[in-house]
Amino acid sequence: MSGPMAFVRVCGLGELEEDTPKRVEVDGTPVSVIRTGGEVFAINDICSHANVSLSEGEVEDCMIECWLHGSSFDLRTGKPSGLPATRPVPVYPVKIEGDDVLVSVTQES
Repeated sequence: MSGPMAFVRVCGLGELEEDTPKRVEVDGTPVSVIRTGGEVFAINDICSHANVSLSEGEVEDCMIECWLHGSSFDLRTGKPSGLPATRPVPVYPVKIEGDDVLVSVTQES
């Protein structure tokens, strides 16, 4: 049985610059929110390879690159595209309501 997803407002749509990650915290979870190609994605802000913030990395073609060792993660799935990272990073559902960007980090049980 899974409970309803709890969406939390993280920022306004106008606060997100194209391809510029914004670090936010949702219920204590660091999240990187990215607007790219007309869509908004939310991905866990901590690289699965090294404990560094992904929101300091570059965004290109629906991928975010970790600035430390260069692993890229797919914003849609969280999967790494190459070494050194081998584990995916959690991605979270996003809802846009008017100018509000909402993210849910609630795990379905």
